[in-house]
Amino acid sequence: GNGQREWMEALVGQRPRLSGSVQVRGEEYLASRAQNHRLKVRSLPEEPLRNACVAQMSLSENMALRDFDLNPLSHWAWIKPKVWRQRARQWIADFGIKSQGENAPIQSLSGGNVQRTILARELHGEVELLMVMNPVFGLDFAAVREIHQRIEQVKQQGGAVLLFSEDLDELLELSDRLVVM
Repeated sequence: GNGQREWMEALVGQRPRLSGSVQVRGEEYLASRAQNHRLKVRSLPEEPLRNACVAQMSLSENMALRDFDLNPLSHWAWIKPKVWRQRARQWIADFGIKSQGENAPIQSLSGGNVQRTILARELHGEVELLMVMNPVFGLDFAAVREIHQRIEQVKQQGGAVLLFSEDLDELLELSDRLVVM
């Protein structure tokens, strides 16, 4: 391949970097959880069922992976699964996720609904930088349109989007600048 997958994995911390550095807002970016929160960096890696969630866990648990230990989802050492489920129900409605509810394992969803679930989690709150890899590969037209709209919303709200894609039409539709590897 051309190295896109490896580059994205290195950016989001799934693969060690062999050299070089990445900066976000002038700070060396190491993709730590604390930095992601502080710098408002979010990511949607390729194959989210394999790379962005835990297949056997429920939608509410997967939706809480980013902030399960922060208020209001927890307090001190106590996690609040009831709050997780309540928020998940809201996001399921807001993102039109077709599922058997917030307690269903995420692996029971279609590809488009897995994408919607992970986008709900990643787009919660303010987003300064969204890194996305092949966000609509293999999805139906309705899911493609909706996911593209959600990515566009990040840009419209002042966030930056780093989009890795092999789909030229997608790149031309969503990009302000292109870099070819």
